Amino acid sequence: MQLFDECFLKVKTDCCKFISSQEIKNEKFKNKDRMIRSFLIPVCFWIAKKINKKKPLIIGLAGGQGTGKTTITSIISIILKKYFKLDIFKISIDDFYKTRKQRALLSKNKHSLLMTRGVPGTHDIDIMLNFFKKIKVKNFKILKLPKFNKGVDDRCKQSLWYKIQSKPDVVILEGWCVGARSQNSKELKKPVNSLEKIHDQNFKWRQYVNYQLKTKYKKLFNQLDYILFLKVKNFSLLRRWRLKQEKKLWLKSKNKKNLKIMNKSEVKNFMDTYQRITQQMFKDMPKYSSIIMNLNSSHQIKNIRYRYK
Repeated sequence: MQLFDECFLKVKTDCCKFISSQEIKNEKFKNKDRMIRSFLIPVCFWIAKKINKKKPLIIGLAGGQGTGKTTITSIISIILKKYFKLDIFKISIDDFYKTRKQRALLSKNKHSLLMTRGVPGTHDIDIMLNFFKKIKVKNFKILKLPKFNKGVDDRCKQSLWYKIQSKPDVVILEGWCVGARSQNSKELKKPVNSLEKIHDQNFKWRQYVNYQLKTKYKKLFNQLDYILFLKVKNFSLLRRWRLKQEKKLWLKSKNKKNLKIMNKSEVKNFMDTYQRITQQMFKDMPKYSSIIMNLNSSHQIKNIRYRYK
């Protein structure tokens, strides 16, 4: 406990500064100190114990849309850097989305719903697998990784990509479908919402996405040493939080042109493409995640369960 207090005093300023940068007017984070001191600092001590200096520790952080994955990943990174003096590289699975041009081709050749980014099959898995392979080699060389701009729904130009100069101690891959598993044929056939019922009547889209989970994504997620999962009560909460997220994106970039910010109806349709896998993850992830962070309806960590010490 004393170590946690010591750590908190050292990282509080930096963590709170980051949180302030994520806040918008009239919507402030509550119980910041408790989240950092009681929950995220103990998680960081857990991570630090797992460090192997011979190769990077690869952690997946998963949770539905709007759960606060990016915020929690960033705070964990700040603590691991500031207090534990570790080299951290964090990246979202979203940064590996295929380009708009690639998705347009996919939607033409496979299914029209694949134009919408998000589901397995819309990421460039080969780049990710290559990344995991290269950070483990002895003779590490500078790596460049893509960065995705959700405001324009396309990959950033290469001059803005991530550049990894040295081998990190910890890599955190965060994303809504990180660690997701495939379903069986029986589960796949029954539509979970109107989007599947109307636009995927022959469940061709569902089959394609599920096959990606069963093959390439399974290979990718097998590279993870541990998974942290942000668990919520239901999908309705995620819809509400995702709408807030879109509002924040609009407020932060309203002076920019050619933005693809979604309205309420578009967010609903967008999230319908996520619903099946997200709801399956509600059932699956607590069984095999290393740490489960339970969130309450106020968007705060209620408690944490460690499955592996």
